[in-house]
Amino acid sequence: MDPERAHEVAFGLIRAVGSVPLLRDVVQGALAPYLGRGAGGPGSVEVLGRTFPAPFGLAGGFDKDARGVRDLTMLGFAFVEIGTVTAHAQPGNERPRLWRELDVRGVRNRMGFNNEGAAAAARRLEALRSTPAGRAVVVGANIGKTKVTPAAEAPGDYATSASLLAPFADYLVVNVSSPNTPGLRDLQEVESLRPILVAVREAADVATTAAGSRRVPLLVKIAPDLADADVDAVADLVDELDLDGVVAVNTTIGHDRGPGGLSGPPVRPRGLAVVARLRARLGPQRAIIGVGGITTAHDARDYLHAGADLVQGYTGFLYQGPFWAARINRSLVRHPEPRMHAGTDGAEDERTQR
Repeated sequence: MDPERAHEVAFGLIRAVGSVPLLRDVVQGALAPYLGRGAGGPGSVEVLGRTFPAPFGLAGGFDKDARGVRDLTMLGFAFVEIGTVTAHAQPGNERPRLWRELDVRGVRNRMGFNNEGAAAAARRLEALRSTPAGRAVVVGANIGKTKVTPAAEAPGDYATSASLLAPFADYLVVNVSSPNTPGLRDLQEVESLRPILVAVREAADVATTAAGSRRVPLLVKIAPDLADADVDAVADLVDELDLDGVVAVNTTIGHDRGPGGLSGPPVRPRGLAVVARLRARLGPQRAIIGVGGITTAHDARDYLHAGADLVQGYTGFLYQGPFWAARINRSLVRHPEPRMHAGTDGAEDERTQR
């Protein structure tokens, strides 16, 4: 089946199961009992001023429009990052725009931020937060630039999304690292990035104050293709602006497989290196969410050992199936201490998961 069509069908089935409350509770109880234990539960993580019931969540890109947040936690994800959401609805790039790279268990995409816009996502998050179960879910909102918006107007574009989503999100992520919107990665340059982050911070603060909700943490998501000096420059900007942290890393353009960014295991070595470099630069006071090439709990522990506070995945979901997140979090909850098994093949970790 065409990969994008397969995604639509699978997500539809997940939402269908999640729409039946009793069935949803049974599935979550079987797969992810740790999600109901709250603060202080085994494996819970206190970061960004929130309690995450386990360390492993779903990266941005799967649920672009906040259609199935509660349903995805049913499968064992401790938190869900929606998006990437843009200020205005847009169709994304023409199809085909998603390919499986079977030989490396990866995925290549040039989706182009296809989504229904920030207002639509905000309405769904508001509905989610209207129920006790929905308020208990940890949700991040990943925001990007609308394709037709000129780079000079990017701060206002990002600020529009932030003002709409901040009252309903547990954290915001400014995405300047997708390779599929022309010119977007140029915004990672510090002088271009600074006004965007300042505008988003101000817009989010105004929106949350008006809504009577708490301050929303702000992070920036960076590419694995940044040079080390540029990673350091972004980290220094995060410190300068007193932001809450960094999400590392996005997809890579360092391949010869065709258009788009590559995700999955090929990204993992650089992802680990960037996370370690960020932690050394930022110290313990900033949050780091590690993402890129996580397939097993062994991979997740490597990110935690490198300095990440939380970890995310997406590509592994497509290859490992619906019980993937529950397996990883179950292992991390049972053995919460970060452990790195350098030079192993992960066989011990796979036995732990089973």
